[in-house]
Order: sequence, then structure tokens, then C-alpha cells
Amino acid sequence: MATRFLPATKAVPKELFPVVDRPVLEYIVGEAASAGIRDVLLVTGKGKTAMVDHFDRRADAEERLLAKGDLVRLAAVRRPEELADIYTCRQPEPLGLGHAVGCAESHVGDQPFAVLLADEFTDEGDPLLSDMIELQAQKGGIVLAFIEVPWEEVSRYGVASVEPTDVEDVVRVTGLVEKPAREDAPSNLIVVGRYVLPSTIFEAIRKTEPGAGGEIQLTDAMVRLLDEGTPVHGIVFRRIRHDTGQPVGYLQALVRLACQREDIGPELRGWLKNFVNTELS
Repeated sequence: MATRFLPATKAVPKELFPVVDRPVLEYIVGEAASAGIRDVLLVTGKGKTAMVDHFDRRADAEERLLAKGDLVRLAAVRRPEELADIYTCRQPEPLGLGHAVGCAESHVGDQPFAVLLADEFTDEGDPLLSDMIELQAQKGGIVLAFIEVPWEEVSRYGVASVEPTDVEDVVRVTGLVEKPAREDAPSNLIVVGRYVLPSTIFEAIRKTEPGAGGEIQLTDAMVRLLDEGTPVHGIVFRRIRHDTGQPVGYLQALVRLACQREDIGPELRGWLKNFVNTELS
């Protein structure tokens, strides 16, 4: 429901907030496409139909841009519809991430699949998701993405207990705990919004009772599979992750990616230097 961004999210899904001139969701679908995923299911909810519209054609806009000879913007308008084959299903109530994933069962079938949460993404071309898919193909089971956080922050997240493997930054997961006290946390590795899951997760979700907040937690379903012997591995991610799920992270992603742009980056970087030196000194 994106309460951290109210009142902006009364009418606009946070997944469509622009990062310069592309919405967050387009970056995420682009990340999936870069990893070889062409079949993308958007699990939507009330007030989110614009998410689907963004990946549809806008023939009127294309015709105007073509008539003006604006081929750069024409390519940008066409890009979303060319990224992947987009399908949708509706989550009737916000009953938790586990419930949302369960809504995809009839679409996914019995194949492994990736889950990408729609408020964070990696830099364009980053191989995290590709690496996770390859690891799942090798090991089977569940593959998660982790980042390290300061120990004083672990109580805000799902935290993993892990064992090292013979591959750098690949770990074997032995347990998952939701929002532990600092003194009880098994590590400072937290789960972030990338998962590669086997289809057996759907049966585990059906057996999972509502947990924290009265919601069906994906973590609880994964713990059930772990306890039943499903292998769980993780990749410790040490590169840039854009977290647009809260206002500061959204602004950081906006500034960082705008500064990288060849067309507006130099002017923006100059303005930022002047702003910091004059307004914040």
C-alpha cells in the first residue's frame, strides 16, 4: 500500500514512480530480461492497473514521435513493450508476500521461477539474478540474495544463519529468522527482494498459517521447505542495490542514476556540488 509515500500513492502506484524518466518497474522488468527471463507475471492489486498499461503499446504517442523524427524518445516509448511478454494476475487482498507468490501458481506450473520485489533493483547489466538462476540450476532448491547490514539494524529484517561454501560469497543457509533482536541474530546477512524458488513452494505456502501482521509470510513457507530438507543457498551481494521502497532510498537512486546519464549528468553533478558547497555549508 506504500504508506511511506502517501499522499503520492493515493493514485499512483509506487512501482511507477519515475527514476529520471523510467519508472521503477521498468528497471526491474529490464533486470529480469537481462537474465534471460522473457515471461513476466505482474501480481497486481487494487489501484495498480497503470502498471500493466505501462507495458502496453501507445500507438498515438509513437505516431507523433515518428512524425517529429524523434527517434530517441520513440525507442524509449517502445522499449517497455519489447522487454518481455507481460502477463498479470490480481491479488484480491494484501495478505502478504507469500500469498502474492501463491497467486502465481497456475501461471508458473512445475518449473523453478524467480521472484523480484518491485521496489528494488540492481544496476543495469549486474549479473546478480543470472548468478542466482545458474546457482539454482546447479544446486536445486531455493536461492536467496543477501546483503550485510550493521548489526544494530538486523531487528528490522529477515536474517539468515549460514555456512560457507567453497565459492566466494555463496553460502549454505541453515536457518531463517524474522526480525530477531540483535543479541539473538545468527548473522548480519538479511534477505533482499530477489528469490529463485522451486515450484514446491506453492504447497508450502498453502500449509503456511498467517504470521507477522496477520499475513502469509514467504519466509515461513521457505523455512518449512528448509526443515523438510530442501537445499537453500544464498549469494552475498556486495554491489549497488537501489532500494526505492522508502523515500531516502528512492531519492538516492534518482540522484545516482541521473548523475550517470550522459545527457543530464554533467549539469546535475555541477549543480549538486554547488548546492552542497553553498546551501549545506
